[in-house]
Amino acid sequence: MQDTAENLEIITPEVPGEESFDDAETAVARLIDLYDTAAVFLRDGFLKAMTTGHPGTRLRAFYPEIRLTTTRFDKIDSRLSFGHVTQPGTYATTVTRPHLFRNYLMQQIDLLLGNHGVKVRIGLSDTPMPVHFAVANFPNVNVPQEGAASFALRDVFDVPDLTTTNDDIVNGEAQPAPDGTLPLAPFTAQRVDYSLARLSHYTATDPEHFQNHVLFTNYQFYVDEFEAYARAMLADPDSGYTSFVSTGNAEITDPSAVLHTPDRMPQMPTYHLKRPKQAGITLVNIGVGPSNAKTATDHIAVMRSHAWLMVGHCAGLRNSQSLGDYVLAHAYLREDKVLDDDLPVWVPIPALAEIQIALENAVAEETQLDGFDLKRVMRTGTVASLDNRNWELREQSGPVKRLSQSRAIALDMESATIAANGFRFRVPYGTLLCVSDRPLHGELKLPGMASDFYRSQVSRHLRIGIRAMETLREMPLERIHSRKLRSFEETAFL
Repeated sequence: MQDTAENLEIITPEVPGEESFDDAETAVARLIDLYDTAAVFLRDGFLKAMTTGHPGTRLRAFYPEIRLTTTRFDKIDSRLSFGHVTQPGTYATTVTRPHLFRNYLMQQIDLLLGNHGVKVRIGLSDTPMPVHFAVANFPNVNVPQEGAASFALRDVFDVPDLTTTNDDIVNGEAQPAPDGTLPLAPFTAQRVDYSLARLSHYTATDPEHFQNHVLFTNYQFYVDEFEAYARAMLADPDSGYTSFVSTGNAEITDPSAVLHTPDRMPQMPTYHLKRPKQAGITLVNIGVGPSNAKTATDHIAVMRSHAWLMVGHCAGLRNSQSLGDYVLAHAYLREDKVLDDDLPVWVPIPALAEIQIALENAVAEETQLDGFDLKRVMRTGTVASLDNRNWELREQSGPVKRLSQSRAIALDMESATIAANGFRFRVPYGTLLCVSDRPLHGELKLPGMASDFYRSQVSRHLRIGIRAMETLREMPLERIHSRKLRSFEETAFL
């Protein structure tokens, strides 16, 4: 009779013991070595088991871990919102795919070393690495559905555990570990791995292509313009952009290269105009609706973006607006409902000055209007996001009254969701919308009107978003990642 899974011998890979480091580069190199050893061990064991059957043992590897202990209340520059811990104690985080997050980890560890003057310890955590996430590193290796193998995978390998894959840290609900250790980063390794897998599924591009500046849109027209812009940048040797990645991981460096449209498009087609160190721009067509907006931002959040901007279309609510006018959101009326359990509606979602200024300046530069004249084409005010696309077909007194009381000037289905999730995940956010219809004033979005409108406005609108992102790219991180997005007790890592 075969032993039960609980009674089987557990085999683990041989790795170096925990070691202290006072240099970020060597610390990250050790993280990469520990992670790669674990992933290769699980991959090799998995491939062998798929060929020869149950190995008669359990195979287990662990995520690497960063650990910091400080015994002092160090005096930190009060302008900084990250890169330091707030009180003495031991802090730790598990790490996955350190080769993917190398620049981020180098930056965050270097700040800890500089601000606290103590070494970081790199070693193994006590969190097992699920085999599904380990083999995701290797092309053409896939874990089959349960029942496809001659044995139950969970009898040999660790599998994803949703009870430990959650947003407790970012939602402010995390508790110290039994030994008193506090979280060092906003996401655990399993939570990151879960989202990396979802990103590949929803966007049909690999996570390594994602750039630090992310534009969200709700129309395909912006994708066409983004590709045209990308090709123009690749043709300019001084642009700093190096390649363009389309759906299916098709990557070009030649501006005239052909990009074939896949037979099956993903739910959220995503495109990347790349620069070194992820300093380029990613465009995500999230489609229509708050559910898509939440899904996309839930997973992109683990990439630790430096800015999210929504550049989509909206219904103008004021008689003084015209089709094609811009709306710069400085407040949000949240009636999307998808984040109510994670972020109560009574939580204010503030406008971020750095983002607002970048967007307003970009509009001024593209339209050649300034000061009071800018009000001819752009209004600043509250944007309402609803979960009902056909809200105008309902009895009017309730919805219209609430919109008027909120002083809303525009309505869509995604902007408040993206802003609220940016707030929740500590990712700077902003919204610039373009008025495509005015349902309260008889201007509905009809086919003929739409084609004329899109043709004349989409290109300029996208250029404004790109120009704003390029301004934000030049801004020091400590300025754009401001204290407005940080709560009382925060993780040291962004």
